[in-house]
Amino acid sequence: METRFQGVVDIVRQRFGADFIPLHAPYFGGKEKEYLIECIDSTFVSSVGPFVNRFEDMMVEITGAKYAVATMNGTAALHMAMLVAGVESKDIVLTQALTFVATANAISYLGATPYFIDVDLDTLGFSPDALAIFLKNETKQSETGHCVLKSTGQRIKACVPMHTFGFMCRIEEIASICKKHNIIVVEDAAESLGSYIHGRHSGTFGDISAFSFNGNKTVTSGGGGAIVTNNEEMAMRAKHLTTTAKKSHPYEFFHDEIGYNYRMPNINAALACAQLEQLNEILKNKRITAQIYIENIPKFEITVITERLNTTANYWLNTIQLKDKTERDAFLKFSNDHGVMTRPIWTLMNKLPAFKDAPCGDLSNSEWLEERIVNLPSSFQP
Repeated sequence: METRFQGVVDIVRQRFGADFIPLHAPYFGGKEKEYLIECIDSTFVSSVGPFVNRFEDMMVEITGAKYAVATMNGTAALHMAMLVAGVESKDIVLTQALTFVATANAISYLGATPYFIDVDLDTLGFSPDALAIFLKNETKQSETGHCVLKSTGQRIKACVPMHTFGFMCRIEEIASICKKHNIIVVEDAAESLGSYIHGRHSGTFGDISAFSFNGNKTVTSGGGGAIVTNNEEMAMRAKHLTTTAKKSHPYEFFHDEIGYNYRMPNINAALACAQLEQLNEILKNKRITAQIYIENIPKFEITVITERLNTTANYWLNTIQLKDKTERDAFLKFSNDHGVMTRPIWTLMNKLPAFKDAPCGDLSNSEWLEERIVNLPSSFQP
């Protein structure tokens, strides 16, 4: 077994060098310092400034959506996206158990209940088949036209599928099913900047979406996020609420409702703009790494997760699948002991203390993947 693991470690080292290899380090090869100095010299380093507007314009251009709203992080973006989509306390929000905790946390911020649905084995993301079975067996249409849970009568307001590690889930099918049941789709696109289906960018299939620009993402603003939508009303309300619900006025302070201090600071946006200018270069570089893994790792009887037909993954975190939990744990120990940072996929949300009582469907695929999935180093390699 160790011989096989050593083979994988050697492949990683051939790509990234002989020293300690992190999982995903940021790459600053553009105008980051120039823009940061410009921002500092302007003194506009907080939530107002030209880089914030430029960042939003760049996100519109990259994704093809009509509107983008900058936020302080991806969790804030997801929270706000669901809020402006109409999620309220006691609502049910469908999502996957195999996700980063921010997805479930953001649902809880609104007083809503996450209901965990299974994922597909090939995408690692929300399963439209599992969704269809759940809706058929566990829900009904209320007199007001809403989809409600049979057992409790709770309204199922939204569905939050995630594009895990940048691999596109079957979002087209999910959006179609949800539309028939009057369920809003909020895409958790935190990990999928630069991922596409049929040339259409992630985050543009649902009603509204959220992206993350954390330090470990494909491109980073240190801390930052973005809401993307084609719905003008949602976009304008999100921008208003993320700036403390302050009414525009030259000098008076008037806030017309409870707002949130969620706006991305200009200094973070300066970094983000410099990073977004390099997005295509970074994506090409990461694809080279992915191809090296795809071509060489299977010879060691280890499966590499790849993009589906007609999809383009950003390969944010390259992903392998081990035979079982025993082999997974052995590989994690061996690789980390040898200076190659690897990480398992997240603990399922329904196994965490905060969500142990949340309702869920059959999670067989999620449980199977939880025991086998590992991420490999995926940084930009100059």
